[in-house]
Amino acid sequence: MYGRNLKAYQKTNVTAEISVADPYYVTKLLYQGLFERLAQAKGAIERGDLALKSKKLSSATAILEILRSTLDFSKSQTIAQSLFDLYSYMIDQVADASISLITQPLDNALRALMPIKKAWDSIPVEAQREASAMRTQEQLDIDLSHDAHMAHGAI
Repeated sequence: MYGRNLKAYQKTNVTAEISVADPYYVTKLLYQGLFERLAQAKGAIERGDLALKSKKLSSATAILEILRSTLDFSKSQTIAQSLFDLYSYMIDQVADASISLITQPLDNALRALMPIKKAWDSIPVEAQREASAMRTQEQLDIDLSHDAHMAHGAI
């Protein structure tokens, strides 16, 4: 019982931290989690552990769907479309590995992920701060605009 309560607390704690975390940090965690799950699934396939393979590939697919769903096409359509296509390719590779029980598609997905993860990890702290300040100002502008519309009775 204690273990179940501890897991529930940890899950709630992580959810709370992510809800207020910087999007840069959240994306970095998603990339790290994706990398880990793909590697774990590859090991599970090699050992013939189908239950673990299914769990890790399902989790990897969920992470890819999250990454794909959070792309902002209004900022740079070209970059967003390229990432959308890359995430879609990786989802297809994960599905291929799950069905065929071979690791080559996971190797393909990991190779596709590595340059993106390395690039994300190498973003300078100053650039992260600037992006955060821009997001804060954009959110403030949205909030003020929303409040102004509410004051006039429009939503």
